[in-house]
Amino acid sequence: MSELDAFRTEIRAWIEANCPPEMKTPIKSDDDTCWGGRKFVFQSEAQKVWMERCAEKGLTVPDWPKEYGGAGLSPAETKIFRNELAKAGARVPLSSFGIWMLGPALLKFGTEEQKRHYLPQIARGEIRWCQGYSEPGSGSDLVSLQTFGEDKGDHWVVNGQKIWTSYADKADWIFCLVRTDKENKYQGISFLLFDMETPGVTTKPIKLISGYSPFCETFFDNVVVPKHQIVGELNRGWDVAKYLLGHEREMISGMGGDGGTASLGGGFKDALGDEPILRAQLAMFDVESLAFRAHSERFMDEWKTGKAHPAYSNLMKYIGTELNKKRHELVMAAGGSDYLEWESERSNGGKRARDWLRTKANSIEGGTSEVMLNVVAKRILDMPGA
Repeated sequence: MSELDAFRTEIRAWIEANCPPEMKTPIKSDDDTCWGGRKFVFQSEAQKVWMERCAEKGLTVPDWPKEYGGAGLSPAETKIFRNELAKAGARVPLSSFGIWMLGPALLKFGTEEQKRHYLPQIARGEIRWCQGYSEPGSGSDLVSLQTFGEDKGDHWVVNGQKIWTSYADKADWIFCLVRTDKENKYQGISFLLFDMETPGVTTKPIKLISGYSPFCETFFDNVVVPKHQIVGELNRGWDVAKYLLGHEREMISGMGGDGGTASLGGGFKDALGDEPILRAQLAMFDVESLAFRAHSERFMDEWKTGKAHPAYSNLMKYIGTELNKKRHELVMAAGGSDYLEWESERSNGGKRARDWLRTKANSIEGGTSEVMLNVVAKRILDMPGA
């Protein structure tokens, strides 16, 4: 038996022995996801136990080094662990912008002190982060941001506003792009970390057409940020931001594969009856989804070894979000008028309709589809005039 086969046997047995049965059921809603953080309330004892057992073993961040709260698994072992989770029907123990975005940026740009301070907290689910990037006048043209940090010697005083700040009202800390030099557009931005309970930080939820409010407006009024809470070099935060955006787009693209192996067409095979066109559309979607998952595996292998084209995450983000929107369009078509219920207990508060409406933001958040296509045309296809 090879070392990887032995690891697969071991981790499969560990999941079987440690994952509570309740954590082998589908997540019902965003509130049913384990986000961690100071404000998070576990939905059940099983959810708490599963997260704590995985954190103790480093499996909330399996590929992070052990000294930072991870399990120190190799890329191959990490892939096996995630495949075994999926096969067991086990939920991801902890979801976090700290895991998906900030963690990789800290591992690359953070000081040793920052890594040892923040990363274990993220791995244990003790701190929840939000992302302070977009502003009312700076979305796709992010480098035009105007939130300003005035140098006060041993700290900055930050004033400005962010928008579309996902879960800012639930987050403990924010990783934030702040202009620290007004003379240089690109090399005048710094990457700062600060507590959302710092005096002067306020948030206001933005209600979406789905009726949910994951996004917020975030305001900074004379917010004091100590100098040691900068990641990377002063005025070189755009380097950190670009690296983090690659991980954000990889995260968003993952929606295209839906994180599992279930067949969309198979889920409706008994309900569709004599609907040959819709059945064919569902079957074709299953083929596209499987192809995307296979392509994602290759992309992630190349991304983690530094072999992927720097702009390839833009392509993956575009394909993944468009595929996710298509999935929900087909679900609504297959469900018919029954899936248009909005508030009933039978429809779980109109979950399918609300999820469908929520996907409309997929092609905006993390970079619009138009911007992604422009980047692909210019940097990958090398098209003239793109």
